[in-house]
Amino acid sequence: MRKAGDRGHADHGWLNSYHTFSFADYYDSAQMGFRARVINDDRVAPGHGFGSHSHRDMEIISYVLEGALAHKDSMGTDGVLRPGDVQRMSAGTGVVHSEFNGSKTEPVHFLQIWLEPDAKGIAPSYDQKTYADAEKRGRLRLVASPDGADGSLGIHTDARVYAGVFDAGQQSDLALGDGRHAWVQVAEGTVRVNGQELTAGDGVALSDERHLNIEGIEKGEILVFDLA
Repeated sequence: MRKAGDRGHADHGWLNSYHTFSFADYYDSAQMGFRARVINDDRVAPGHGFGSHSHRDMEIISYVLEGALAHKDSMGTDGVLRPGDVQRMSAGTGVVHSEFNGSKTEPVHFLQIWLEPDAKGIAPSYDQKTYADAEKRGRLRLVASPDGADGSLGIHTDARVYAGVFDAGQQSDLALGDGRHAWVQVAEGTVRVNGQELTAGDGVALSDERHLNIEGIEKGEILVFDLA
């Protein structure tokens, strides 16, 4: 289990960021990732954002919880992410992008996830979809997968990403195949994962388990990663 208070933390004034795994100036040799390379819990102040910067050979997923995050990139994408929106950017051979909170009063809260691709040097690409709370309430809704199954975003790595919103007493199960692993990240609220209580910012890794059980305690929103 990775408790919220044990994560790396960087407060830049305009950006308040918590790092589940080693990232930027935060380094912990025991927390280099669990098949997911980066899970950052970011809050961006009104009128601020990330200037143009580049990435390559990484699958980057953004999951917005609060506010509106404007995105622009060198592929010509120009859009806004709001709660319920999930963005997938395959950096591939290289992409330059920026994110900005255009509101004068409201912060942006979002999770940024990096997954290593199965192959390097692919063509950069972008996709974005909206998954309403109704699709996620009391269940795990597939939002990203290698084959784009069930209307999910297609990603270039052997991972399946689910999102769920659970009110008190709601439960859902996910079967895990042989040799698969799971990471559960709690974005908001309180849930119970295979009998372990987790609150916002907590994460837990599962290996050698055949199933994953999620139970809502106090309205919680989670991401689940089914990983090779």
